[in-house]
Amino acid sequence: MNKKLITVFGATGAQGGGLARTILADTSGNFAVRAVTRKPDSNAAQALSAAGAEVVVADLDNAAIVAGAVQGAYGAFCITNFWEHFSPDKELAQAATLAQAAADAKLQHIIWSTLEDTRKTLPIGSGTMPTLMGKYNVPHFDAKGEANHFFLGRKLPVTLLYTSFYWDNFIHFGMGPAAGADGKLAISLPMGDAKLPGIAAVDIGRSAFGIFKAGVGALPQSVGIAGKHLSGTEMAAAFSKLIGKPVAYNAVTPEAYRGFGFPGAEDLGNMFQFKHDFETVFRAARSVEATRKLNPALLNFEQWLNVNRAAFVKA
Repeated sequence: MNKKLITVFGATGAQGGGLARTILADTSGNFAVRAVTRKPDSNAAQALSAAGAEVVVADLDNAAIVAGAVQGAYGAFCITNFWEHFSPDKELAQAATLAQAAADAKLQHIIWSTLEDTRKTLPIGSGTMPTLMGKYNVPHFDAKGEANHFFLGRKLPVTLLYTSFYWDNFIHFGMGPAAGADGKLAISLPMGDAKLPGIAAVDIGRSAFGIFKAGVGALPQSVGIAGKHLSGTEMAAAFSKLIGKPVAYNAVTPEAYRGFGFPGAEDLGNMFQFKHDFETVFRAARSVEATRKLNPALLNFEQWLNVNRAAFVKA
């Protein structure tokens, strides 16, 4: 049987890694993986190789190497990582490189992991939130959304995959329950009473595989995914149940969050404000039911917490 080869960019990252592992574990055997990484000697890359992936080295800043990474492939999962460099210009250039390579290789299906360009909903200079880097509301959203045109403008067979807040940020981004000056645990988000669509990072890859398995259909298309929509109060209650201690929800203001001082705080403060202020539209684009059809193994928040219990509950 001729397998459909999927080139997975960011194959050792959260999204791409989930997709690569899901393809390798698929018992149908209809797909094969070409795992693209900058670090072929990493444990993650070695594990993919041992599981049967073709591991190749590529840097998104090198157009010739990116082009080689998609040659002979059926499809590709394309992603950029804003948090490596905090540069929208770099992210746009990398997205353009990916789209050009996909066009030249005549791929039959591309998934572009993207987010909304918030400026289409909230024009710059509205006074609602500070403008960042001269021309963005939420740089890591807006650049990805702006980059959609690299794929759409070439009339490529693309699925624009709109992702949700990673619950894994509670582990890896320092957003999990933390003790305040009074010693009491709390999570802090500027979401008020609004509900936040979230998802386990591994489920992004699983959902992407569901899209590839569904076939090309009518492309281009847009697909939004989420594991559950939860308020800060609901998430805090789930943490309380897991940990066995009260966890409060600290509904800080966007202004306060932007002032937290960690790298990207202003960007994330604006992001959460956007999700709060445009809750109805943002949530409507991310159906849990549609996501579960793509990915029957979809985790809800409580299930994700139990899987990651050791990260929050000390032995």
